[in-house]
Amino acid sequence: QIIDIKLEDQCTAKSIFKFIQKKGFDGSYSLVRDYCRGVKKERIQKATVRVEYTPGLSAQIDWKEEMRLISSQGEVFRFNIFLYILPYSKKKFITLTFDRKQDTLFECMNDAFYNTGGVPEEIWFDNMKTVVDRSRTQFSQVHLNDRFYSFSKDAGFRTMVCRPFRPQTKGSVEALARTMDRLRVYNHEFYDSTDLIRIVDELCDELNSEVSQATDEIPDILWKINEKEHLHKLKDDLLNPYFEDSIRRKVTKEAMVIFRKCRYSVDPRYIGKEVDLDLSENEEYVHIYYNGEQIRSHPLTTKRLNYNQEDLVQILKSDVMSHKEEDDIQEHIKRSLKQYDLLEVPSNEQ
Repeated sequence: QIIDIKLEDQCTAKSIFKFIQKKGFDGSYSLVRDYCRGVKKERIQKATVRVEYTPGLSAQIDWKEEMRLISSQGEVFRFNIFLYILPYSKKKFITLTFDRKQDTLFECMNDAFYNTGGVPEEIWFDNMKTVVDRSRTQFSQVHLNDRFYSFSKDAGFRTMVCRPFRPQTKGSVEALARTMDRLRVYNHEFYDSTDLIRIVDELCDELNSEVSQATDEIPDILWKINEKEHLHKLKDDLLNPYFEDSIRRKVTKEAMVIFRKCRYSVDPRYIGKEVDLDLSENEEYVHIYYNGEQIRSHPLTTKRLNYNQEDLVQILKSDVMSHKEEDDIQEHIKRSLKQYDLLEVPSNEQ
């Protein structure tokens, strides 16, 4: 039924009523409103069933967003807390961040894996844009962000996205989010950001050393005895390419720059030289610089090869098609590469 589908997308009763009116519905708004209330109530009641957890099976992730504390110097700090919990043992990892970008998420997850001894089989998220490609997600069919999907495969976990009206699927991390209110006691009691980060780290240690109300056990002990051995280990530095701070690359002999396991073209005269990379503010483009001057900009993709048409012409001129006229080279490019979606047409918008 269309109303149920729209409720899955967390649409309001009023918006659903207006939508189905255009489809020919001639009933009253109160009829739709009462039906929506009944569905929500039934789903929430279903969610009260207690969930039993298996050691090493799952983790839950969320953010405590836009917290605000004032230092002893009067400086206002706005920040987020990354939240990670193993529901079986209640072992937790929390850390302070000043943004919620995808690179930040990956770095936090990597730290969580390290601090909790490994990676579970599955990790639960809500519908966050750094995980889910909302433009390609329809109704209950969730489509993961391509780069996040690649990260999950390298790390070795299945991604589980929570459905609306099913709070039990992330109940452990939601309880952890409420616990972050314990930080409010430090308002006006810390000196700077370093001091605030230390306070958050100490809270993490405290939470792992306190008896959990849910299990009546100390998380650190239950994790060490029953859960740690069920988490799989990561190879050292396996995930580092996803969140490197300093982005400097050497141009390969193919006139390509490697970034996040993908290759981006530059003019072949830069072969062997070191270039600097920078992401655009919206993280949709990667800009390439040589000696401080921008030499190329590419849309950020998950494609293995990313050629700019101008670069490709120069690459072919310098090698296999050095004897050909430029028109022949252009025709070869269109015929051979565009069908494989490897070609970028230059755009003034870049």
